[in-house]
Amino acid sequence: MQSENHNYTMSTTKTIQSALISVFSKDGLEPIVRKLHEQNVTLYSTGGTEDFIKNLGIPVVPVEDITSFPEIFGGRVKTLHPKIFGGILNRQDNESDVQQMKEFDIPQIDLVIVDLYPFEKTVASGASEQDIIEKIDIGGISLIRAGAKNFKDTVIVASVNEYSLLLDLITEQNGATTLENRRLFATKAFHVSSHYDGAIFNYFNTDETIYKESIANGQILRYGENPHQKGFFFGDFDAMFKKVHGKELSYNNLLDVDAAVNLINEFKTDGPTFAILKHNNACGLASRKTISEAYLAALACDPTSAFGGVLIANTKIDLATAQEINKLFCEVVIAPSYDDDAIEVLQEKKNRIILVQNEVELPSRQVRTCLNGLLIQDRNNITDNKEHLKTVTITEPTAQEIEDLIFASKICKNTKSNTIVFAKNGTLISSGTGQTSRVDALVQAVDKAKAFGFDLTGASMASDAFFPFPDCVELAKKVGITAVIQPGGSIKDELSINYCNENNVAMVFTGTRHFKH
Repeated sequence: MQSENHNYTMSTTKTIQSALISVFSKDGLEPIVRKLHEQNVTLYSTGGTEDFIKNLGIPVVPVEDITSFPEIFGGRVKTLHPKIFGGILNRQDNESDVQQMKEFDIPQIDLVIVDLYPFEKTVASGASEQDIIEKIDIGGISLIRAGAKNFKDTVIVASVNEYSLLLDLITEQNGATTLENRRLFATKAFHVSSHYDGAIFNYFNTDETIYKESIANGQILRYGENPHQKGFFFGDFDAMFKKVHGKELSYNNLLDVDAAVNLINEFKTDGPTFAILKHNNACGLASRKTISEAYLAALACDPTSAFGGVLIANTKIDLATAQEINKLFCEVVIAPSYDDDAIEVLQEKKNRIILVQNEVELPSRQVRTCLNGLLIQDRNNITDNKEHLKTVTITEPTAQEIEDLIFASKICKNTKSNTIVFAKNGTLISSGTGQTSRVDALVQAVDKAKAFGFDLTGASMASDAFFPFPDCVELAKKVGITAVIQPGGSIKDELSINYCNENNVAMVFTGTRHFKH
């Protein structure tokens, strides 16, 4: 086969005259193939893609006609040949490359379209290791790297996600591409190849001291935590939520939504529960027989902080609840579902963000920047329950107190440390959050309860960590607390236990600390 006649000039604008197409997904491929044929582009292909093009009634040259070598090993080796990669990697402004193209009868390949085997989807499907291994693309990833490396002369389309971009470009520019166009496609191609290799590595890797993460989906936010900071979100937000209404979520909105989701997950199997959050902490939370009652009880915890907050329910929001919510200025409302008339009411505020929460498993690890690197830890998946409780005092908690202790502990786990939480009858009374000492957190919680007129008599108290001294239980008893839940583990636990025994306060240990920083 004679190499095709090309204009090897220094021009940065090049017209596509030949294309190699070897893809897994054929979705959206037909209009591209038809447009290339209309523009008199020579098409080369392999296997299923070759059959697809033939079935469109469009001429296609099998790769075997170039290489004089058939596919082998059940299709594992198709395009890995010097005549293919030479056609992609040759430098059209290099006289030596031009001469070698003629010498070895290598056809020029101006455009490469590849869509890789779906490795990640195969892993996620629970397929056998043999099936997973077979979905590690070799020829495709090699074509991508070759085309991207030689972007000065070659257009590389590395994913079905870029098909529409290519079609628009060759349609608008009549098959021509600029250096800027080709560099953009190369950048996208290297993103595809690095993400693909990262997924393969993570499948095989068992060394927890090596960390690689690649998130394909990203979006630019209006700004970061403050207006002078740039902000971005990387993740599949649409998998977690259906956005029904409202403005774009901000960086701070997303942080609050994350905190809200983590908190309400603690009450996933409980009765109707409603939470209100501000700056990542709960300022109201209650469980009741109906979601409307739960919302009103949560709002009563701290109606001041609720202004501009994020609201979340563990069950459907009905019309009655929506009508009450509509009286409050809030940034975001989240629920697993809504009645249609509830949506209509909530949409009356044009900027209010309304989200339907989908059932999606959250990442098993949490990642944050630290110094010049990252801190990574397992998600805190322990939720205190009755089986975890060890009564360490003579006085045992009542059935209602046990319910309130568990309730308070769930909130405590999701509140910034140091924290103390007061609860009574399935309601958050108040909390002290993010204090430098546990005593300060307790005093803050007491002051807040008094400010909103709550009686702490008979209330239960939760602490995210142990009491190093008995001062916290002493202060708690003075304001009416009758039951306490804490991890235990201080060398001076007996001091707190003895005080509780002397003052008829029930105390249980869980054995699990719940710091949150």
